[in-house]
Amino acid sequence: MSGRVRIPRAAVGATASAVALAVGLCGCSAPTAAPDDGRLRVVTTTGILADLVRNVGGDRADVASLVPEGGDPHSYEPSLRNVRDIAYADVAFTNYLLLEEHNVIKALDANLREGVPDVSLAESSTKYAAEVIPLVEDLSLDTIWLGLRVRGTGADLGATRSSDILVSATGLEGPGELYGYLTGTFGDTERYFTSEDGFDAAHGYRDDTATLPPDAHTHMSWAFTEPGVYTLRLRAALQVSPESAPAPVGSATVTFAVGIDPHSVPGKEGAIVLDGGHSDITADLDEHRMYLFSDPHGAGEAHQEEYDLDDVVIDVPTKALHDIPAGQDYRFLGRPGTPVYQLPQAVLGKHVHGEIDPHLWQNVRNAQAYVENIRDVLIEQDPAGTAVYRANAEAYLTQLSALDDYVRETIASIPASRRHLVTTHDAFGYLAAAYDIPVAGFVTPNPATEPSLADRKRLAETIANLGVPAVFLEPNLAQRSSALTEVAREQGVAVCTIYGDAFDRDVPTYIDMMRFNADSLARCLGTPQENHG
Repeated sequence: MSGRVRIPRAAVGATASAVALAVGLCGCSAPTAAPDDGRLRVVTTTGILADLVRNVGGDRADVASLVPEGGDPHSYEPSLRNVRDIAYADVAFTNYLLLEEHNVIKALDANLREGVPDVSLAESSTKYAAEVIPLVEDLSLDTIWLGLRVRGTGADLGATRSSDILVSATGLEGPGELYGYLTGTFGDTERYFTSEDGFDAAHGYRDDTATLPPDAHTHMSWAFTEPGVYTLRLRAALQVSPESAPAPVGSATVTFAVGIDPHSVPGKEGAIVLDGGHSDITADLDEHRMYLFSDPHGAGEAHQEEYDLDDVVIDVPTKALHDIPAGQDYRFLGRPGTPVYQLPQAVLGKHVHGEIDPHLWQNVRNAQAYVENIRDVLIEQDPAGTAVYRANAEAYLTQLSALDDYVRETIASIPASRRHLVTTHDAFGYLAAAYDIPVAGFVTPNPATEPSLADRKRLAETIANLGVPAVFLEPNLAQRSSALTEVAREQGVAVCTIYGDAFDRDVPTYIDMMRFNADSLARCLGTPQENHG
């Protein structure tokens, strides 16, 4: 890493003396250097990484974690003992991706001897097939991006490149109002559908209609004023010229679950729930029908699939709750500052802003990539131990494969309508993605920041609207999680335990942690008969 300051091997004795002097000045017991017993000295930033290294290194490695048991890597400040461990280390493993407190990284960079490997596992394990997830700067943007699209040539209808395809809203059932609109480059808005005065298109007028050319698509924002189920009726027609009558193309009904559990929509049991990626409500000029053309995983148009809209529920989660911005262009939505649920148009999405979620180990397969990475680093530093490291890693990878199956099967036992995770902070995106348990909400993205009144309100609405039976608290953050426990108490739901960044005496290993989390989720979110709090 450029700019890193290293302590040369010859200066290790001086470093130890300086540490001892500093400790003496503070009246503490001076740490002594560990005897050279031939083992590889390894320092890690967290207990999770230390456990992985111990399973690979076995008796050939002496492993120390800088963050102590129960400590929070996001806020831990290194001690003089940590400096001693760093100065004598032969190998250092960090997670990085801004997981650790910056002073921990600075202590490593300043005190590792010259030439000692300093391995960032989250970054370097991608070559071992670790999967990374971008963090979204504005979480309300991390939803499905829903637009309109035209497919087909319409040759049998006489379509030309000058034709208009009319996509009109003709009816709505729901607890509030619906608005479909486009935001232009300079913040101006073009309204397509507004339900507050009824849909004029139902009576043959061109209002409440989006007009598209052939083979086009448009991004859109969709806003809803109240939580609940909305069913929007749409129809598509082709107008060859201004003088000609529109020719019917097709019609469809779109179901939205706004701020509620999308798996519990009456009459839609077993429906496909779409909550991410790119999707377009599509008018097909050749097949004379409307459907959803969708890329649910954001992998690109080549991976898009067709869905019958009768088989789909569009999820509009509580994290899509937005305050109406000031400005005349948004006045049609309501009074500025009033919250509305909104699916934003794709140009505002996570391809514009994003960082990498550093909590990779919440997917067991990522932990396996870490293990393979650790094995190779230890072999490089201690070639004589190659056979031991390979055998230990192979045995541990087998255990982790069984763990991955256990976590997957245990979480799958939770009914989909109750499989919603509400936690202290945003640390479980990998668990959610790998094991199909959506993160419905958390108090704050970063545990080092205080939640705002808006954060608390959004959390309370999430719990109430989804009927969440329990929220989950990380033990090492208990002292800073009063907002979660207070909101849970107000909503009358259980507070259960989940481990994110650190171990304790009850959960001392990575395997213990992941098994505990799976069991806790199943116990607290299972059916009412299974939920024991």
